[in-house]
Amino acid sequence: MAWKKVERFEDLFVWQKAHQLVLQVYKATKNFPKDELYGLVSQIRRAAVSVPANIAEGYRKRTKAEKQRYLTIAHASLEETRYHFIVSQDLGYCDTMEMRGLAEEAGKLLTLYYRKIEDFR
Repeated sequence: MAWKKVERFEDLFVWQKAHQLVLQVYKATKNFPKDELYGLVSQIRRAAVSVPANIAEGYRKRTKAEKQRYLTIAHASLEETRYHFIVSQDLGYCDTMEMRGLAEEAGKLLTLYYRKIEDFR
């Protein structure tokens, strides 16, 4: 497999998956009850947006430690997002199986990307 040169954060496959997750979250939460707009809807959207935002911010950091710090924050935000999926489904607001699948894939990619940075000399 040939590696494509990454010139900007948008080229990172992990960022692309995380961005897809954000779009899915926004689409799904449009149909949540209006009384959740400033509660669960706001929380899940902010947590989801934090994932690709931290990947993007970490991409330009100079040191390995700084890059890893932002990836750790992205991973923590992903876990928060996954929890919000559980709550959303348990409350009957939506079926979150597709979003959970994207979150799982994004989590695996974050772990791989973190390890790649860790191995970088």
